[in-house]
Amino acid sequence: MTTDDRTAPPHAGSERETLRAFLDYHRATLAMKCAGLTDEELRQQSMPPSTLSLLGLVRHLAEVERAWFRRVFEDNEAPLVWSRTIDFQAAYDASRSTRSEAFAAWEAEVENSRRIEREAASLDLTGHQPRWGTAVSLRMALVHVLLEYGRHNGHADLLREGVDGVTGA
Repeated sequence: MTTDDRTAPPHAGSERETLRAFLDYHRATLAMKCAGLTDEELRQQSMPPSTLSLLGLVRHLAEVERAWFRRVFEDNEAPLVWSRTIDFQAAYDASRSTRSEAFAAWEAEVENSRRIEREAASLDLTGHQPRWGTAVSLRMALVHVLLEYGRHNGHADLLREGVDGVTGA
């Protein structure tokens, strides 16, 4: 794996700075777990019956970013990246995907999410979460997405170790 270029979150920052930094740290962790691998290695699945792969996680987290930022705060009707039926499992099928395709979609959604967060006057900004049919705050969206990354980066640790034995951070 490449060197660790992640920026550590602040030890004492505002609520917003802390949430932003931890989310960016986890985004960078996912990218780091995928660094230096070929498309074939990124598509390597965990043990049966699971079809989970690192590339599938990148695709899934692009969907998560879209569902919690674009769809909540900009366009409730925006389709997901890989599913017209709001099926988050569809993103896990990376059997025909490439690094460039998956990372381009993920990076675009991350940048859009960052823009939405930066432009919001407050963490109290509310948007409509169409899956739940209720209003949610930007604070809640940031925390939810942060938890998604934390969960899936644990999967990424195990997947990476299975691909080439690399462990850590």
